Amino acid sequence: MAEHITVLTTTDSADRASGLARAVVEARGAACAQIEGPVRSVYWWDGALQEELEWRVLFKLPAAKYDELEALIKQLHTYDTPEIISATIERGSAEYLAWVDAETTTR
Repeated sequence: MAEHITVLTTTDSADRASGLARAVVEARGAACAQIEGPVRSVYWWDGALQEELEWRVLFKLPAAKYDELEALIKQLHTYDTPEIISATIERGSAEYLAWVDAETTTR
């Protein structure tokens, strides 16, 4: 298993993205979160083609904390089925990844 991952989710406003990012980082569920947007998403929902503006939130964390982060996103998110996608960090600077570990340790 990879030691570190990024986890991506989207939400429907800049304020909600910021609130989600802050709550997760404050809970030490991720070392940091980056918000991008708006992005235009086109997708099927409830049998109809949708097109909406969304804001992307990208979290960085140790892979061992994935389940905790997923549960926190589901608890805080306003979507019925939020996008939660993980990608492995194959390589990264030792100093940065040590910082990710340190900042996700409960204090």
